[in-house]
Formats: sequence, C-alpha cells, structure tokens
Amino acid sequence: MPRAWMAAIGWLAAIGVLAIGRGRGRAQEIEAKQLPGLDAPVSATQETPPKSEVIPYTTKEVVEGLQGAEVDGDGCCCPSGFDWSKVPPIYVTPRTGCFAITPSGPGYYSARDVLEHNYREKPPKYPTLPPFVSPRFTPFFDADYRYLDDPNNTQFDFFDPIKRMHATPNSMLTLGGEERLRYMDEINSRLAGPNNKYLLTRSEVWADFWYKDRFRVFVEFFDARSTHQNLKPLAIDVDHADFLDLFAELKIVDFLDHPGYLRVGRQEMLFGSQRLISTLDWANTRRTFDGARAYWHGDKFDADIFITQPVVPQVHNLDAPDSSILFGGVWTTYRPAKGQFIDFYYLNINNDDNVAPGAFNKKHVQVKGTYDTSTFGARVAGDYHNGLLWDFEGMYQFGDWSNQTTSAGAYTTGMGYNFANVLFTPSFWIYYDWASGDQNPGFGQHGTFNQLFPFGHFYFAQIDDFGRQNIRDLNFQANFRLTPWIFTNVQYHILHLDSAKDALYGPQGAGLAPQGGAIERQDKTGKSGTDIGQCLHWLTNFHLSQHQDILIGYAHLFAGEYLKQAPTPGEAHVTPAQARDAELFYVQYSFRW
Repeated sequence: MPRAWMAAIGWLAAIGVLAIGRGRGRAQEIEAKQLPGLDAPVSATQETPPKSEVIPYTTKEVVEGLQGAEVDGDGCCCPSGFDWSKVPPIYVTPRTGCFAITPSGPGYYSARDVLEHNYREKPPKYPTLPPFVSPRFTPFFDADYRYLDDPNNTQFDFFDPIKRMHATPNSMLTLGGEERLRYMDEINSRLAGPNNKYLLTRSEVWADFWYKDRFRVFVEFFDARSTHQNLKPLAIDVDHADFLDLFAELKIVDFLDHPGYLRVGRQEMLFGSQRLISTLDWANTRRTFDGARAYWHGDKFDADIFITQPVVPQVHNLDAPDSSILFGGVWTTYRPAKGQFIDFYYLNINNDDNVAPGAFNKKHVQVKGTYDTSTFGARVAGDYHNGLLWDFEGMYQFGDWSNQTTSAGAYTTGMGYNFANVLFTPSFWIYYDWASGDQNPGFGQHGTFNQLFPFGHFYFAQIDDFGRQNIRDLNFQANFRLTPWIFTNVQYHILHLDSAKDALYGPQGAGLAPQGGAIERQDKTGKSGTDIGQCLHWLTNFHLSQHQDILIGYAHLFAGEYLKQAPTPGEAHVTPAQARDAELFYVQYSFRW
C-alpha cells in the first residue's frame, strides 16, 4: 500500500476516535444553546447564551472530570489554574505588497451566508486563512482557534470537536488539514513553446500538540501530485507522501509578559513582504526548511533569529535539505499602529558548491565557484485610516561570488489609496520594482541581485516566468470587493531587464536554482535589448464558506523584442513558438478543515 494511503488512513482513524468522544460533548453543548446546526453560522441577531451555559473550549464531560479545575471571573476554564487563552502565541502575519483593506462592516461574508440569509454585523473569525486570500500565506502552525475559548463565542462549526482538545488538564491537541485542486492551462508554457494543460492536487493533514505553554510538537504531512502534464513536472509540482513541517518547540524565556521559544526541525518560514522569504503557497509543495529558529513576539515588536537549510522536494524519497546551502539571519518587526509594519533584517546565504559563474580567467574560461551573500534590508508598509496606503522596501547585498565580490541591490516603491466609501470599495496601487543585474557579466564586480526564497508568483504578474533578478517592473494594480465575499485583483506590468547583457531569470528560489533564479533567456551581446514585454493579470476569489474558496485567474504576457530575439540556454536562437505571447488560465478549489 502506498505511503500516502497508509498515512491518510492512520490520520483519519485517529481523528475519528478523538472526534467521537469530544463530538458528543460538543453536540450536547450546541444543542443546549439551540443553534440551527453543527456547521451553520450564527446570525448576529441571535441572542448570545448566558456565560453560565457555555463550556468554552472543551466538552462538558471533560470539564466535569478535571481535578482542581478553576473557572476565572470571565468564565474561562483553566485546568489546574493554567490559562490556555494565550496558547499558542499567534504570529501577526505581515502585509504583502499590494494589500487590500479587509472589510469590517455589516454584510454577507460568504456565499453560505447569502444562502442562509445570515447578515452579519461584523466579520466572523478566520482561524487558518487571512480573509478572502487564496493562495494561503499563513502556515497552519499559526492557526488561531482561541475564539473557541471565548465564553461569548457564537461561531460554531462541524470541525470544532477536533480543535483545542484537552485529554489532560495540562495538554492540548488540535487537528486539521486542507485539500486543494488546481486546473492549469498554459500557452507557451515556461516560455519553451509547448502548451500545457494539467491538474495539480495537494493533501495536507496536521497535528499541533502543546504541554501548557512550555513545549510543543507540530507535524504536518502532505502529498502533492500532478497529472496529464505535456512537459516534465516542475520540482515544486510533485512530492509523494512527505513532511512539510516536523518540529519541536521549547519555551526558553518570559520577557515583558510574552514568551520566547526555540523551534528545532522542519519548518516553513515567511517574513515581511515575502519578497525574500516565503512559504510559496502557489507551488504544489510549499517551501520548507530544516534548522533552528528562536523567536520572541510582543505586542508591538517581534524578533526572530534562524539558521536553516532549504529542503529540496524528492518525488519518491523522503525530502532532505540541501547540505551545500546554509541560510540564516535576524529579522525584526515593529508595529507602531494596527496594520503598520517596519522591518529591519540581515540575511546570509552560503553555498559551498561550485555553482556561481564568476569572472573569466586568463584562458578566457568563466570560473565557477562558491558564494557567500549577505543582505541588509528594511521595509515600511501600512495604511492611514484605511485610506492612504504605502509599501517601501530596500535591500543591499555584498559578499563573495566565485572569484568576484558582490555589490547588488533591489528596491520597491508602492503608493496607493483605498476608497472605503465608494461602491465595491476599490483600492489602487502604483508600484516600481527594481532588482540589479550585472552590467558586464564575467568582469569586475558581480552585480546580479540574489532573490533568495521569494514569492515571485505573487509579485511578477503571476505568470511564473520572471524573478526578482535583473529586472525593472512598473506596474499598476487595483483591488475590488463586489461583496465582502468576492475579491478581485487586476494588474498591468511593464517589464524590462536592468542589464541587457545579463540574463532573464525565472522565479525559482535558491533552494531549487542554487545561484538564484534559473536562466530563461540570455543575450551576452546585449543586442536583443531589454524589452521583456507587458503582462495583464486578473484573479477573483470566491469565499464560499469558512472552509471553502474558489480562485479563478488569467494572465497574458505580450512578448517584447527581448523574448523574440534573445536565445534560450543551450540554443543559438529563439523558435517561433518560443517567441510568441504566453498565457495562463487557472481554476483552484480549496477545502480547509
């Protein structure tokens, strides 16, 4: 029997056993409150039950059986005096670029709300997904189900019985998962000429165990598959039956009423805008790392330090880290006000394989060697009273690159405005992205920016043919909400190379293309110019229910002169098929539980 099915059967059996006992108690609790159904949301107009009738986070049977259980003045049940209301400590997910203002007023917040005539006075809680955002940025280990502990909570769900389960007064276990399917239709796929229609599927199951707030084990199993591809699947498309996250966490300090933790093992990471470090949820496999991370997150200030190695997906074997790459850094974030972020960070990546093409030697042979690149960066992003929007980020890189030194950089400038009182609450952005290229490859200093581990799909027209290296991108974006549950984004990009002699790089991170993005095109003479082309992209996300989203998108790349003339790697010319426009159409369905 394949590993994926064996693991899935085991997980389902465990879930069934745990849910039966706790589900009985939860069902009795909900029935006592005269709710309309297990999975039905509660209208804002319904009366909240008295505190004395509410069992806040566990079943009635378990609460009655606890020895020494105490109930505080707010009705929060704290076994043996321990307060679970701050476990787990929730990471405030930073805003990406081109962020939209989240709706907050009355309305229908899902298609299900419309069908059930459930007009809400304010948004419901979103434990595993930022409101109406797909792909999913936030890792499941940052899921926030603490609202189930609120004695005034009126939001109930079929899967509540497997959240925040307490087998003992001092332990807590939460289970969950996601199923995702995406249909892809690519014309001139990967700028290689062929058309490519295929289906991507991904399954995830996770378990989060806590002993008080002192110790934690998080496990996330996943299986990613691709069918009917006309081209060889990408490394990020397929990974059969493996671990996305597998780490232990230990509290090492209490400071200013907030804990600090040491996390060791396999773990996803995202920081700041995700321009340099991202989980890359668009990939069918998501990106993960092996290593250690220490963090302290406060009310307004966060500090993280980590040392890791990127994990390389392997289809039929257990994934292993790239032992040649060591990636570490320090990331700090200050939040002066709600929705405002100021980041300062230092990152270092070292690759001891000979993958970096350096300067030419006396025999006119380009020397390949190791590299060691450091990045200093800062970012400010936020909004002012849900109106004026801003996003600025700058990065500088230095270090050794084969037999050269590195001096490279990148910056982003973005300004926008949100029209909160206008129909469909539109917000508009204008951005300029620049990442340096090498003006004279093989001579002098190395000047190509290294994009590290980015969310390139999100930032460069979502057609997945460009990365944050040797590129200039003037783009205009708009966000609309036809209703609170339908979100639309439209983008228009004008793309050029920074250096005509340097390459056009793909969106891959350093873990899959060790020197940065893989080379898509390069004209070392510079005669093909810098005009990559223009790209139009549209997406709409339909939030069907607390568990379900449908994402539909289309992107069209109008090929510029560079794509029509610059040769592909290993070729001396561009074929007519490779020189034409490129298109992408996709439909994605996701179900989280």
